[in-house]
Amino acid sequence: MTSAPPTGAPDRPWIPRFWYGMGCGAWLRVLARYHWAITPARVPMALGIASAGVFNAAMAAVQHARYGRRIAATPLRDDPVIIVGHWRSGTTLMHELLALDVRHTFPHTYACFAPTHFLASERIVAPWLRRLLPDRRPMDNMPAGLPRPQEDEFALCNMGMPSPYLTMLFPNQPPRYDDYLDFVGVAEAPRKAWLEQLLHFYRGVCLARPGRLVLKSPLHTARLQLLLRVFPKARIVHMVRQPHEMCASTLALWRRLYHDQALQQPDYKGLLAAVLQTHGRMYRAFNAATAMMPPGQCCDVRYEELRRDPLRAVQRVYDVLELGAFDKVQPALERYWQTAQHHQRNAFALDAAARAQVDHAWAWYFEKYGYAT
Repeated sequence: MTSAPPTGAPDRPWIPRFWYGMGCGAWLRVLARYHWAITPARVPMALGIASAGVFNAAMAAVQHARYGRRIAATPLRDDPVIIVGHWRSGTTLMHELLALDVRHTFPHTYACFAPTHFLASERIVAPWLRRLLPDRRPMDNMPAGLPRPQEDEFALCNMGMPSPYLTMLFPNQPPRYDDYLDFVGVAEAPRKAWLEQLLHFYRGVCLARPGRLVLKSPLHTARLQLLLRVFPKARIVHMVRQPHEMCASTLALWRRLYHDQALQQPDYKGLLAAVLQTHGRMYRAFNAATAMMPPGQCCDVRYEELRRDPLRAVQRVYDVLELGAFDKVQPALERYWQTAQHHQRNAFALDAAARAQVDHAWAWYFEKYGYAT
């Protein structure tokens, strides 16, 4: 692969960086962990994020003073809905749909990018920031916005916690935080610290808007055993998709994110191998977790089913997982889909050699979920 900008989404004059919500100390620790291997052209970006980190640290102190006790006292229901599945399998769309239920709450984009101070700063910062952000996600042209549901892994990154997503910053370097995909090899103390920070963030989300949490993260596919320790009654929505399409779209996703978010000029070497290997690790952990679940705790949903008839697909989720009366959310779903059904998806394809590698590496996935090779 070349280092040319990825195709499939337009270049924009200003790309929002995921890392602007990170505190200065956390940012400097990440840079040191990667030995400051910054491409000269991205030095201004690194300095800008460090400057924003000073503001984040100050606002975090304000939030702790004003809301710290209330956050700590906020209860968490033990039955959140956790949407999992490989990247580009439809997890974002499912998150958007389930978030329409007024009985639910969810981490929104501003909370995930300012996790240490969103309660204290949202009213001040969000209106100004909203004017700068694009209304579409650059990687897939999906609608974007500060109030919309967001993946909580970005909150963990901005809280300074270890995450495989930090590889986006230095994609040409060996991964430093891959153990935090499935927590194999992570000692109990850092595992506990990671989980405590995540739960603290969830409490803040529930303080801002009470309800059943609806969470979404592809990385949580490999973490269900850990999350079920805290949420033993969690409901799991597992998204699956035709593997060739899913892999092609994932490759495009990472190329786009590396291009936009990295502090290096990415070379994209070994990207396909990394995607195939991560899928294997993710589903070894997922299959081990679901083997211990009782019937009715996990619902598989095909992406193709969700696109074809979202109301029926979501109603099946409500029925299988016993999420409550579907008719209370159906009107909101119908209004949403009147607009969303016209969304133009980006199309990507694998060459013959890559398709053969996917056929071999993911053969069990084709068979288990009924996709033809």
